[in-house]
Amino acid sequence: MSTAIFSNYSKTLITAAILLAALMFGYSDLLSTVYVGLEPVFMWSETTWFGYIGKNYGGIFAVIQAVHLLSMAVLGGAVIAGDGRVLGIVLRDVPVRTVVDRAHRIFVWALIVVVATGIFMACGVASKIYFLPVYWFKMLSLGAGTLFHFFIRRPLLRHDINQLNPIVVKMVAIASILVWFMVAATGRWIGFSG
Repeated sequence: MSTAIFSNYSKTLITAAILLAALMFGYSDLLSTVYVGLEPVFMWSETTWFGYIGKNYGGIFAVIQAVHLLSMAVLGGAVIAGDGRVLGIVLRDVPVRTVVDRAHRIFVWALIVVVATGIFMACGVASKIYFLPVYWFKMLSLGAGTLFHFFIRRPLLRHDINQLNPIVVKMVAIASILVWFMVAATGRWIGFSG
């Protein structure tokens, strides 16, 4: 019986173990050691091409930032469409499988653009964001959201949704919306910090 639990829920258990390890890491002395060790990496990133362009060409930085925000909006729309359909709130006339699969494809592309533009923007202001606690909260929530999406939500919703416990499916959809709201909120909070 115990081996069946591990085989049926291996991705969920791995994700939970990673999140638990991250939580333990956050409350250990190792965190301050890693944090101090990352400062040279952040300072170096300002000397790269991305950092140089981001610091010296405000127009290019603004365009990349606009693409970043638009891709976040697309990502948020994919989350709302997919999870809203699972909750039965939006697109009721379209089959759940169709909405979830199409929203997932859009989500993946939007996430790629968000990460790529985010790296560019971070290089331009690395010496600022390194010292902002909210930046680290955003990275934690982005990592948690990505793990949740690909290792919990996606595998669960690949099954026939009608055969799953409706409460579990709805809770996963609500958790997905909340975790991506947290990513967006902490990202916006960076703009008000420093």
